[in-house]
Amino acid sequence: MEAKMMLGRYVPADSWIHRLDPRGKLVAMVLFLITVIMAEAFAELAVLSGFALLVMMSSRISLTRYFRASRPLWFIMAFMFLFYILFDKTGNSLVNVGKLNITTGGVTYGAYAVWRMALLVTFTAILTFTTTPVELNLGLERVLKPLRFVGGSPQQWSMMIGISLRFIPTLFEEADKVMKAQASRGADFHEISFVQKGKMVMTLMVPVIVSAFRRAEELVQAMEARGYVLHAPRTSLRMLVWRATDTLFIASFLVLLLFISWW
Repeated sequence: MEAKMMLGRYVPADSWIHRLDPRGKLVAMVLFLITVIMAEAFAELAVLSGFALLVMMSSRISLTRYFRASRPLWFIMAFMFLFYILFDKTGNSLVNVGKLNITTGGVTYGAYAVWRMALLVTFTAILTFTTTPVELNLGLERVLKPLRFVGGSPQQWSMMIGISLRFIPTLFEEADKVMKAQASRGADFHEISFVQKGKMVMTLMVPVIVSAFRRAEELVQAMEARGYVLHAPRTSLRMLVWRATDTLFIASFLVLLLFISWW
């Protein structure tokens, strides 16, 4: 399960992407998200894919890891593609059998939707692969500082998001343990029908959810034992330093956004 679930894990490497300020990576992620949503043509998505591939190669992390990061979302991507094929009737008809009518517009827009999601997952993987949990929390806290003007707490929000990202691989590891325990008792997930698999998923989710609540309770007790007090003012041991490379990194995403907007 660890090999399958890569999203949310930090991968140590010596690259300039790893040395960037986490605030710059977070801002760049938002800019990339806006750019991907705006892209509507094949050429625009191709440019974004080339840009994302260049950033991935610059991180000195194997492309296989990025490929594995999108694996848990393949089912959602397939569902999106199927949804467009069945309900989008624009363009010319490709297959028309009874009530089934597959058009060129449905296939095209479905492929674009899957392409956009793959790009978003890829860049999210770049952020988590090249940023340690401590740096990510610090960056989130600095980026969410405007929440103080509306009564929010940047420290609490950054802590919740950081813990959530950290729990993603942990929950998948717990699910893997439960699946192996069920397999040792005779359960076979490969030789049963789709309906039976759905029923077995329910038996899998219950112990995983119970384990998640147990881990959350243990985490709360550990934080309280170490003197954590809610709403208490606190300082940070590590200070973030903004460099010229961070400015250039964000500038490249701004140029990309303006280019797609102009296109």
